[in-house]
Amino acid sequence: MSNTDFDPSTVAQRVQAQDDDLFVLDVRREDAYEEWQIPGSTNLPIYDELLKHDFSTLEEHLDDLPRDREIATVCVAGITSARAAAFLRDQGFEAKSIDNGMNGWGRVHQSFEVEGASGVVQVVRPGTGCVSYFLHDDGEAIVVDPTQYVDRYLGMADERDLEIVGVADTHAHADHVSGARRLAGELDVPYYLHGDDAGELDNVTELEDGETLTVGDRDVDVLHTPGHTHGSVSFQFDDALISGDTLFLRSVGRPDLEDNSKDAIREASSLLFDSLTRLLDHSAETVVLPGHFSDESICPLATQLGDLREESSNELLSYVANQNEEQFVETIVESLSDEPANYNEIKQINWGKKQPGEDVESLELGPNNCAAN
Repeated sequence: MSNTDFDPSTVAQRVQAQDDDLFVLDVRREDAYEEWQIPGSTNLPIYDELLKHDFSTLEEHLDDLPRDREIATVCVAGITSARAAAFLRDQGFEAKSIDNGMNGWGRVHQSFEVEGASGVVQVVRPGTGCVSYFLHDDGEAIVVDPTQYVDRYLGMADERDLEIVGVADTHAHADHVSGARRLAGELDVPYYLHGDDAGELDNVTELEDGETLTVGDRDVDVLHTPGHTHGSVSFQFDDALISGDTLFLRSVGRPDLEDNSKDAIREASSLLFDSLTRLLDHSAETVVLPGHFSDESICPLATQLGDLREESSNELLSYVANQNEEQFVETIVESLSDEPANYNEIKQINWGKKQPGEDVESLELGPNNCAAN
């Protein structure tokens, strides 16, 4: 990476900190920007012009750009945005291109200690909305829902002097390629997954409801919480509830990615309702740690269950709290958004039915659409 590029991780840190000295200028086409963007960025759709080294529109908008802030330009892969940044520097702006563009943004991983959840490290991937976890005690750790970038987790374990003794997926993911099998294989430790989501995978240690895993001197309790998938599980780690794609902070997991017929969606929604009812029986002090986020800006992503019950931001959960299953099911059926990009192919990989190809990284880039509404 040259000194005229921004490291995507640095940009993520500054965006997370709401750094007013940074201005992110996205030069992609408008439709691409509307589908997926860096929070707080500004779009100037000049991608096609920049491909032809045409800077006329950018020049026309110079007065709209801040001269007292650093400008981070971004495109798809960092090529046209580098041209834009070079032009802006020639005009006296302090501008750099984000290395590898939105592709680089999609690979950023940030780690956070979770207050109120001892022994939990949350790993957030801001470009895709994916969240994974280290559950650790006495120098040992279980990694939950790792992405395909297993080197990030190996590095984090080394930084914290943790020995990874197990790797788990809360379910067979549809939005990103799991790195759990690869990570477990490299370390020769168990890969945990519920049997209903194991597909054709080999070397899986199948999880069962009520089972207990051990990390250090602490227990990790397995809760079978079907609905998003048949084999979805949540993990109870003392006061922390790793809820996977069953419960988010402002929604719940969508139940249509295994069978999208209306009868199947209603049946899976009823299962999800029962699973959420079970989770709501936990104490109010339980810290809910979901597997995804949408546009929440505060990290780590965590809320006490009691607060989540009382807040109005999670409409579907309120139906569960009031035992209104019919309204819960119908709201889901009527409000499902577009499916995650390439989700069928991603699921085939995570089920072991297809080997990942050269495009495995690009498969999962784009907006996260795993929530029911």
